[in-house]
Amino acid sequence: MTDINLTELVDRYIAMWNETDGGRRRALIARVWTEGASYLDPAMRGDGRSGIDAMVEGVQQRFPDHRFRRTSEVDAHHDRLRFCWELAPASGPALIKGTDIGIVDAGRLAAVTGFFDQMPQG
Repeated sequence: MTDINLTELVDRYIAMWNETDGGRRRALIARVWTEGASYLDPAMRGDGRSGIDAMVEGVQQRFPDHRFRRTSEVDAHHDRLRFCWELAPASGPALIKGTDIGIVDAGRLAAVTGFFDQMPQG
């Protein structure tokens, strides 16, 4: 797998976080994640495609009108990748910033572990 393919995979992953239509989001999840995939960060966990879908929907409900953006290049070696992202309202500074580390299997994400680099105070 080339870096371009990994960048495309990560960009589909970011698009999944932003997709509010459930049918389109589940189609993205099927393209991005393996069947038994998992996501874990300090605040939540999603197991399997349905668990990931429910997790993303919950984030969208908590942060309506916010969008995820990739803020770094995708760095990769072997079956691992990492990149930085932010969550911000359409106009305004980022509310949350983070770094995700993923494991790739057959061109899809098998696991992602997220770390928060910036969180709102209060």
